[in-house]
Amino acid sequence: MSSGYSSLEEDSEDFFFTARTSFFRRAPQGKLRTGQQDVEKEKETHNYLSKEEIKEKVHKYNLAVTDKLKMTLNSNGIYTGFIKVQMELCKPSQTAGKPAPSSNSCMNTLHISSTNTVGEVIEALLKKFLVTESPTKFALYKRCHREDQVYACKLSDREHPLYLRLVAGPRTDTLSFVLREHEIGEWEAFSLPELQNFLRILDKEEDEQLQNLKERYAAYRHKLEEALSQAWKPG
Repeated sequence: MSSGYSSLEEDSEDFFFTARTSFFRRAPQGKLRTGQQDVEKEKETHNYLSKEEIKEKVHKYNLAVTDKLKMTLNSNGIYTGFIKVQMELCKPSQTAGKPAPSSNSCMNTLHISSTNTVGEVIEALLKKFLVTESPTKFALYKRCHREDQVYACKLSDREHPLYLRLVAGPRTDTLSFVLREHEIGEWEAFSLPELQNFLRILDKEEDEQLQNLKERYAAYRHKLEEALSQAWKPG
């Protein structure tokens, strides 16, 4: 199964794209937790990585690569590499003469630099599909898989996707990126297994609230019955 290849030039406002895209079915996923604290920790680490630390991480990353999409470290400390982004555009988007992905999922591979931000990646993907809507209507999500847990969160426009890829390693079942429209409602930004997990949590909370409510009314009924029994006692 082939994947679309795109190149995002570091010092240019233009984006150049080649090859094709392919469509695939989403794999089942596990439980969901929010990963905002995890993201903040990665931001802090990114700010303090030395050139030697980056060199070591790039070396380890390339040793683990199985699809030849390796990273390249330049002498100035900037590195380039590839990220795969799953595009999930749930509704038809405004395009300039070219159909945009709708209900299907489209996987696209981008060649980017460590200096490229989330905002730039979003713009590059929209340009590839000639989507004329504002990039502010879209968001890039990071989804981390750890054992049976799925940590999902929306990335800020200032974050650097290639750094997140470097830290997580090349395996997409450990870290994946998803482009979605975030104007259509907060719940539509999540997959079916994630929504099912929310429902399980809500059911549990509902049962706890009902139990608490029953106990409160039982205690109130007991007090009323005691008061009634006292009132009917002969004086």
